[in-house]
Amino acid sequence: MYYDDQIKNRVKRIEGQLRGILKMMEEKKDCKDVVTQLSAARTAIDRTLGLVVSSNLVECVREATEKGQDADEFVKEAVNLLVKSR
Repeated sequence: MYYDDQIKNRVKRIEGQLRGILKMMEEKKDCKDVVTQLSAARTAIDRTLGLVVSSNLVECVREATEKGQDADEFVKEAVNLLVKSR
């Protein structure tokens, strides 16, 4: 699968968030602030995961349609990926 710059930039931002969280921990910042940032990072990861799965699904369904194949299996696989990620 091709990962565009938008998706890669999201991952880079998440990487920056995680480094910031680690710095907060090293500086012994308040637990509430660390948890808030961890939650924000988790949300960013979840959204990026959804974007990757949905982009891949669109690509797979398009290819299956062009080949005259049934795309149901791709949809089931995408749903399973999302369910497993929880």
